[in-house]
Order: sequence, then C-alpha cells, then structure tokens
Amino acid sequence: MFNRVDGNVQSWRQALNSYRDIRLLYIFLLGCSSGFPWVLVGSSMSGWLSDSGLSRSAIGYFGSVTVVYAINFLWAPLLDRIKLPVICQRLGQRRGWIMFMQGLMLCATAGIAFTNPAHSLLWTSLLALALTTFSATQDVAIDAYRIDIIGDDKERLPPASAMSVIGWWTGYSLPGYIAFHYADVIGWSNVYLVMAAVMGLMMIFTGIVREPQTQREALQKIAEEKYLHAFSHTGWWQRVVARISVTIIEPFAEFFRRNGWQLACMILVFVFFFKIGEAFLGRMSIQFYREVGFSNEQIAEYSKMVGWIMTIIFTLIGSAINIRYGIVRGLFIGGATMAASNLMFAWIAITGPSETLFLATILVDNFTSAFSSVAFVSFISWLSGRAFSASQYALLASLGSLGRTSLSSFSGQMVDSLNGNWALFFVITAVMVIPGLFLLLAISRVFKRRERDALRVGDGSAVPSEPQ
Repeated sequence: MFNRVDGNVQSWRQALNSYRDIRLLYIFLLGCSSGFPWVLVGSSMSGWLSDSGLSRSAIGYFGSVTVVYAINFLWAPLLDRIKLPVICQRLGQRRGWIMFMQGLMLCATAGIAFTNPAHSLLWTSLLALALTTFSATQDVAIDAYRIDIIGDDKERLPPASAMSVIGWWTGYSLPGYIAFHYADVIGWSNVYLVMAAVMGLMMIFTGIVREPQTQREALQKIAEEKYLHAFSHTGWWQRVVARISVTIIEPFAEFFRRNGWQLACMILVFVFFFKIGEAFLGRMSIQFYREVGFSNEQIAEYSKMVGWIMTIIFTLIGSAINIRYGIVRGLFIGGATMAASNLMFAWIAITGPSETLFLATILVDNFTSAFSSVAFVSFISWLSGRAFSASQYALLASLGSLGRTSLSSFSGQMVDSLNGNWALFFVITAVMVIPGLFLLLAISRVFKRRERDALRVGDGSAVPSEPQ
C-alpha cells in the first residue's frame, strides 16, 4: 500500500486478508456512531423542514449548523491532552470522550423531538447546533481512535478506512430509512424520540470496543521537554507555557515541519476543494427528490436502504482497489467518477421521476462516493502523526467539512438563482470537482520528487513514501 513509487502492487489475496482483524469491527461500530448524527441534522431534518413548508433557501441555510464540523480542529487538541474526570479513567482517553459526547447528543435529540420547526425554528436550530457541536467533538475522538488502534500497521489503513465508511453509512442509512419510512405514520416528533433511543444503542457500541494502547503520552512528553529546553531555567510558569504550547501549537507546527510549507498548503487546499461538488448535491438531494415527485417511502427504499447496501459492497470493492493500486490513484479515479455521477441527477431532472433511473443513479452515486471516501479517509489518516492524531486528523477533516458545510449552505440559493433549473445545478456541481483533481496531480508529483531525492542520497527513510 505504502510501497515506493517503483514498488510492486499487492495481490488480491493480500488485499482481502487485510480484513481479518477484530480492530476493524471496533472501527465499524464507532463509524456507525459517527454517521448517525447526520440523520438528525441532515436528511431527516431536511425532510421535516420540507414537510413544514420551509423554502429551499431556508433549508439550505439551516444546514449551516453543520459548520462546526469545519472548526472542530480548534478544540481537537483538548481531546489529545485532557482526560475527563471519572469517565476517561474508566473507559480510557478516546472512549471516554466518545461516550460523554453521545450522552449529550441523546439529550439534544430528545429535545428536538419536542420542538416544531414550523413555529419554533429558532429552538430547533439551537438544539441542532448543540447536537452538531457534540457530534463534531465525538468525530475528533472517533477518528483519533481509528488512527491510534491501527498505529503503524500501514497495510490496515485502507481496510480501516473502508470499515469506517461502511459504519458511517450504516449509522446514516438504516436510521434514515426508519425515519423516512415511518415519518408519515408517526410524525417527525416521534421519529426523533425513536432516534434518541438509537443513540442509546450507539453508547452500547462504545462500551463494547477496546481502548487502543499507544505511546501518545510519551511522545507528547518528549515534545514538551523540547519546549522546556528553550528556556534558560524551568520554573512553574515555564512548564505551564510548555504544556500549553504542546497542546495548542505543536500539533499543527509538527504537521508543517514534517511536510514542508509548500506541500502542507497544497494538501490543505486539496482537502478543502475535493468534495465541494458532492456536498452541494447532497445538501439539496432530498428537496430535489421531493420536487421531482418521489415520495418519502420511495426515498426510504432507494436512497436509504438500497443506497446503504450498495455502499457496503462498493466500499469493500473500493478498498480492495485502493490496497492493490494505491490511495492517490484511487482518489483521482474516485474524484473523476464522482463528478460524472452528478450528471445522472441532471438526467433525472430532465426525464422526471423514473424509478428505474432513480435506482441507477443511486447505484452510480454510491459507488463513486464510496470509492473516493475510502481513499480520502486513508489519505488524511496517513498524513496524521501519532503523537497528535486527534488534532492533525481534525485539521484535515475540518477543512474538508468547511467546503462541504459553509459553502454548500448556499446550494438552495444557487438553485433559486437558476430559477429551479436542477439539471444545470447538477452540471455545475460536476465541474466543481475539477480543480481538486488538478491539485491532486501536483501533490502526487511532489511526493514522487521527494522520494527520488531521498533514494538519491541513500536514505530511503528520510521522507515518507507516496501513498500511491
């Protein structure tokens, strides 16, 4: 997987054997917990708002509550350094934070059930904002858990990313199917009470998984000692400054030192732009299905249930391909096909509510999304250091979320500005993918050049090999 540019690819047997690891089950269970909150503030909330009579622009702007996913790197260092009283002592650093956030999300979900967005949109929005804040914090801990439990086992990164993606979509699709299937029968308020119970199930999952064993504290101690050496003598205030510096500055400083400013900035810009087109599409998909003429039950059957099954299958296929041929190639192929799949939605917009075309579009969209997601998660996991895995992964993931949440909040306004021309909207979302693909090619060339330079000086370990 992380062999050198001129190395041999892995066999299919080696790729499949990578899945024989109990740690992948743990990653899957926590992946379910990561995906589930998006049902509450994403598709189900969009359906509830649409049924309540809100406009496309209002639904798009409501999605801005998810912008906290783009800034959770700001408090991510706390999850690397601070142990919550009692709960972290009993469950460990990663599981303790996850369990605590899940308890808060359960309360917020139950609170939303007793609001009515048609009459009290402010209260619904505030509770949704609280829920996304807790969820974004949980994601920091879950992503760090995945990186920590895999450790330096590079061959397990793509399978771990695949199980994380499968878990995410399971946590998103199955509860989403339940929500849309029964929304017309029991009402959205009761749906959210059921979802609160599902959150309790997620807490059970957290109790099942094993806390990873790492050298995180020892590595952080070494970094703290380096900061102390900068002082002529060490007193209590120097130690406080060193500890704060290691918590807030060092996670990001280490990332830039390890990659260099040029490559680090290129990586950050790529992560920001890679999935913007997909996000614009996703934010408006439920509203689009409704306007075209699909019912809640059809959305549940095709978008949720069929989409979930196909995502599992396609994620496993995509993972095997990424293991065999490399992450960067997988990212490029996934991005290109992701752009092409957006054109399928334009086809629906032109032809109308054909169930056959709807099914074909869901299949193509889930394949390209799963394929690119595995490569994307593997890529930013590989770039995250072991001493500050929560902070550095959160930085990269947050930038991806920034593009998907803040900018895509204007998706509804874009459709309105196009006078409801859904076909043109989906063509534009396909074009949005192209800048990220060109940037990926530039990043790949930098990796290859650094690798050749390291081999030329006879120190193959001087730089990390390209995640091909």
